[in-house]
Order: sequence, then C-alpha cells, then structure tokens
Amino acid sequence: MLALIGKRAGETRGRPEASYIGGDERRVLPKPLRRGMRFAISLATGRIHIPAHVGTFSTFAFIGVVGLYGMSLGGHAQDVAQATTAAVGFAIEDVRVSGNNETSEIDILQLLGLDGTTSLVALDVDAARRKLSELPWVRYAEVRKIYPRTIEVMLKEREAFGVWQHGSELSLIERNGSIIAPLRDSKFASLPLFVGRGAEAAAATFVDDMAQWPEIRARVKAYVRVASRRWDLHLDTGVVLKLPETNVGKALTVLARLEKEQGILERDVAAVDLRLEDRTTVELTTAAAARRGEALEARTKALKKAGET
Repeated sequence: MLALIGKRAGETRGRPEASYIGGDERRVLPKPLRRGMRFAISLATGRIHIPAHVGTFSTFAFIGVVGLYGMSLGGHAQDVAQATTAAVGFAIEDVRVSGNNETSEIDILQLLGLDGTTSLVALDVDAARRKLSELPWVRYAEVRKIYPRTIEVMLKEREAFGVWQHGSELSLIERNGSIIAPLRDSKFASLPLFVGRGAEAAAATFVDDMAQWPEIRARVKAYVRVASRRWDLHLDTGVVLKLPETNVGKALTVLARLEKEQGILERDVAAVDLRLEDRTTVELTTAAAARRGEALEARTKALKKAGET
C-alpha cells in the first residue's frame, strides 16, 4: 500500500518530500524512481492531459522509424532518398562540363548514371570524383552541386607526348611514359613515334637532348629503341641513323658536319652508322649499290681492255 507523508511544519504545501512503501516499514523509494512514480500517479488520476491523436501519430512515427531502419539494413535508403528528393524538384537537369578536350560528355553522363531522374541531394560528390578519375584521359576531376538542379564537372586532362609502338599495339603516352589510351584517332599522327621495349620511358629525355640539333630532329619520323640501350633514328627520307649507346652528342655533331659539307642525307644512302667513334660507315640503298657495282665492273673491263691494247 502506497502512502504519502504529509508536510512538516514550515514546508511548502502541495509538494511531497518522499515516497514510502509498506506502511509500517516506511521505506523510501530510490531517488531515480521517484519522478517516474509521480508521473505514473498523475497519469492514473487524470491530472496530466494527453492531446488528441497522439497515439495515432506515435504509431505512424514508430512505423516510419522501423521502415527507415529496415531500408538501411537492406541497402535501399539511398534509392528511397533519391526518388523522394527528385520528385520534389531536385532532379539533376543541367550538367556543365569544362576542361574535356578528349573526354566526351556522353561518357561523363553515363559514368555518373545521370538519366534525368538522379537527385542532386542524393548525389555522392566524392564517389563521382573517383569515377571520373578512372576515365583514360582524366588526371583529376572536381564536381560541384548548384542547387536546385545543376552540377558542374571540371576536368584536368592528361597531355599526349607521343605514340609508343610495342609489338603491333599503338598507345598514346605522357612525357613520363605512362600510357594514356590506345591510339584510335589520326589527329595524333603528328606526334613523334617511339618504337621498342623501354622506348616510352626514355623518350622525353632523348627528345629534349635532340633539341641541340633541330634540323635533324625535325626530320625524324620514328625513334627506335634497340636492346633498351641505344637509338636508331628513321628519317623522312628513309635514311636510318644508327647512334651509339654513349656520346650521342659527338656522333650527331659528326653527322651535322657531313651533312653540311657533303649533303650525305640527300644521297642514295640507306643508313649512316655512327656507333664507332673513329669512323662513320655509310650503307647505300639497293639501287645505289647496284649502280656502283655496274660502274666498278665497267671500270674494271675498261682497264683490262686498255691493258690488252
């Protein structure tokens, strides 16, 4: 039986000091339970007014919380949030793309999954950046939301330095030798061609060194890496310059002198071998070698005939 102790003299009326259980033993309730007990008594005696429809609202709130928790466990919360926010006017309708010289806007839209119903609110900007950075030409990307229905995509693309031929494959490469993408477009035909294993890694350094001989570099059609140690230069006239493994500068200086004095690169020459420091070997074309052979044979016959006379 619950009994409330009356007020002592001098205490404020209407406020119980403590609650006791068991009339004779008069034990005091633990302090944490007193507030709850007073609330239960007030609720039972009707002193607390509960507004109408509180139970209904509480039921719907409970169902909503349970539903959200279930969607979270099932991995559908993102889909529901996207559908809801898109329906109330936050569907992405405008995409502004900048910095995409080689990357198509269609590829960007497909990668981000923008189909006209994607919600701007639910769009994960960080995930969008990561996806865009996986495109072949993209070095890095920035994505910004502009409410209520616009996103901005800003790209920094990689720059093609040359074309690398490895086996039968042609790939665009950066200055550091990193592969950008397979060569699919003739618009890059003017880029220098590097051939052979290891050519892509050594390309930029060698081309920079060739800047001292701009007339020769301008005539190179292909830089061929031989045994990952030295270069053969294939010129636009079909002449092959065989360079040494070291002292390339000295070899090219000799070639420049021969070109100036004898115009060696305009002659019927198939190759100029500069690999040995003490001599330069010239290989004639097949036609030039045949003509030279005929001339030597005619000269031999003429000398023989003159000796017999």
